[in-house]
Amino acid sequence: MTIGQSMLPEFDQEMQSTRKTLERVPDDKWNWKPHEKSGTIGWLASHVATMVGWLPITINTEELDYAPVGGPSFEPPKISNRKELLAVFDKESGAARAALAKVSDAEMLKNWKLLAGGKEILSMPRVACIRGMVLNHLIHHRAQLTVYFRLIGVPVPGLYGPSADEAQPGAAEAAAN
Repeated sequence: MTIGQSMLPEFDQEMQSTRKTLERVPDDKWNWKPHEKSGTIGWLASHVATMVGWLPITINTEELDYAPVGGPSFEPPKISNRKELLAVFDKESGAARAALAKVSDAEMLKNWKLLAGGKEILSMPRVACIRGMVLNHLIHHRAQLTVYFRLIGVPVPGLYGPSADEAQPGAAEAAAN
């Protein structure tokens, strides 16, 4: 079993939880944000949905300059509603899973670089980048999205067991005993 293949159970679980979260993004609150310095719920959900697309980029390239000097900056897809959001997420997560399933250990251990304007932001083995800059980063922003849900009254999905909004009947009583 390769490193990539060993990551698939975790990947699958996180993608299932991410899709469960994205399914709750309300179209009528797409432009809502909790603070003037915050992104909108639509922007944040779009970021979560597209971030998994960084995984095959990391596997299939040696570096990415997201703002190259004299060239166009990286532009994520424009997403304007939940239907588009889920379609993009399904496409990106499918491509990411396929890339993870077939990548060799030698490729996973090679360094990958992130650049901005030709300047190195980070350089680390692909496996570390996938875990830290893709999966952990996605999980972080998914958690932010659940806070937005709480603030606008959308039930928070249980991601690692039931949430307070999905508590099992009798769970409180069982926990007290």
